[in-house]
Amino acid sequence: MNTRKLVLRSMRKNIKMYYLYFFAMIFSIGLYFIFSTLQNDQTVGKMVQASVNFSTALQIAGILLIFITIVFTLYATSIFIRRRSQEIGLYQLIGLSKAWVARVLILEHTILGLGALLIGTLVGALLSRLFLMLFLNLIGLEVVFGLSFSFQALIQTIAVFTCLLMVTSIQIIWTVYRSTLLELFQADHQNDTFVERPSIVSGMLGLAGLSLIGFGYYVSTFIAYNADALVFLMLIVLVCTILGTYLVFHTTISWILNAFRKKKSGNLGLYNSLSVAPLMHRMKGHANSLTIITILSAMAITMISLSYSLYYSTETDVRLSMPFDFALENMPEEGAEIASKLEEAQIEFDQYQVDGIRFQGAWVEQDSEAAHLNRPFLLFSAERMEQVGLELERPQEGEAIYHSSRAIIEGMEVNSPKEVRYASNDEVNRLTVPKSRLDNVMNYIFYGDQLVVSEETFARMRDSIQEDEYKETLAFDVFNVLDPEKTDIATDIFLSSVDRDLLLRDFYSTYEGSRQTFGLLIFIAGFLGLVFLLSTGSILYFKQMTEAEQEKNHYRTLRQLGFQVNDIMKGIIRKQLFVYLIPLGIGLTHAAFALNVSSILIAASMLTPILISMAAYIVIYLIFAAFTIQYYKSIVKSAL
Repeated sequence: MNTRKLVLRSMRKNIKMYYLYFFAMIFSIGLYFIFSTLQNDQTVGKMVQASVNFSTALQIAGILLIFITIVFTLYATSIFIRRRSQEIGLYQLIGLSKAWVARVLILEHTILGLGALLIGTLVGALLSRLFLMLFLNLIGLEVVFGLSFSFQALIQTIAVFTCLLMVTSIQIIWTVYRSTLLELFQADHQNDTFVERPSIVSGMLGLAGLSLIGFGYYVSTFIAYNADALVFLMLIVLVCTILGTYLVFHTTISWILNAFRKKKSGNLGLYNSLSVAPLMHRMKGHANSLTIITILSAMAITMISLSYSLYYSTETDVRLSMPFDFALENMPEEGAEIASKLEEAQIEFDQYQVDGIRFQGAWVEQDSEAAHLNRPFLLFSAERMEQVGLELERPQEGEAIYHSSRAIIEGMEVNSPKEVRYASNDEVNRLTVPKSRLDNVMNYIFYGDQLVVSEETFARMRDSIQEDEYKETLAFDVFNVLDPEKTDIATDIFLSSVDRDLLLRDFYSTYEGSRQTFGLLIFIAGFLGLVFLLSTGSILYFKQMTEAEQEKNHYRTLRQLGFQVNDIMKGIIRKQLFVYLIPLGIGLTHAAFALNVSSILIAASMLTPILISMAAYIVIYLIFAAFTIQYYKSIVKSAL
């Protein structure tokens, strides 16, 4: 038999082992080809606003995708080589050189990779327009495109595939040359042994893992309010979380299972023997991979949930920071011109005039003389702001409510009363601020911390605040367009009527810019998250395939003793639920705390997008568990 026939026969023999790996390769190559196609599509790049660096974002996503694919391929290849270690040993035992064995394995992976490259490129070419339509829908653009093929994307994909093949070949050569015959024949029978530590030591290490995770969660709650120590706090959280997760998998779970076994006096029964015992003995060997899987799952869930939340709440967040479609400060002529042009264009709108005061002041703690640096403040009357359609809480006489959609991010959320000190002509030179609200009463483009007071307080402060450099009387013209379908026309009228050097922004332009930015973010995060999920799920699946082959003799013995397939599968299902749900559950918990910290970026509720993202992640993960259980069932059936 020549080398070519041997390779083809080996691939047919191992087809069950390769099919998910082959699918993952096709998926990764196809997705990278899609990213490359979109990256090189100049038409789309020109359509997207300048605020979104379309090509650069996709290029970074492509680099991350390459990194994920390389790590996954190296891990999968190592599992396949280990499963075929006896076959490699037999080749060397009959006199074939290590160079010949390495060449055969490399040829086999090359054929497999070329097939994945061909199919992945074709799938990517067919789906690139679909993904482009999805992206354009996310950012709110409606354009009709024809089907095209990017040769530049093809060249990039082939270059990435070549690098991947070279890395895999180096791994195969290294493994074949450094392995002895004894290691090759025993590789498939190497099981992890349970380390019997003193119960006190095991308990301390087990509690240490949970304590480190808890401490990391606790420290994460300070990140949002300590921007100066952001990097240091994040480093502490990462170290504690990762180390704690490793100890949980390495010691805590095994310790808990061992305590359960002692409680049963060693009489575990069939179901527990097929679930608890294998986990207890293998958990130490799984600690590294399960820690990586858990951290990657947490990162993917956080990335997807956060990007979806930002996109989901874009309109709400922009409206909280810009309550009016457009506004002008001390520009009555431009306001009259805009109103006239809107009427000529037959666009229905509301226009209001709002008085305000800008003055210099400083935040101070109540009953304290310590003050922050002077900063500008914008003062508005609650009664007048209600007349223009805003729903406000009226403050008491002599008090103010601080309005800012970024109050939490700025660390200015008022949990206890604060005061604003200003230069006054009378004895009263402080304004009590007992609470804050996470919205603006005037568009954010006008500088100054926004305070709302009663009409009486507004009139008193207007007369008492010192003149010259400390006080400026303002007149705002604010507009709200009543016909949503004509907001783009109204925006063009607004922008053409004001000096562009003033950098004034309107609600519609700001919303479209944010929608494009977050649309691109969720587009990239969604598919990178799928690659994370596919990689971690596949790694677990491959490991369970290996364990199923190693335990086949055990199942044969049980079948010979008269146990039915369904009886054995009940214990195996318990084991798989442990294997998949433990890292998934810990990963979801990590993601929940990470998202809690990230929630300061979003004023609107994140609950709905987070629940949807997590539910989708759980469903896909359970599909991997179902495939694993089905594979075990086929092993149990064929054991006898």
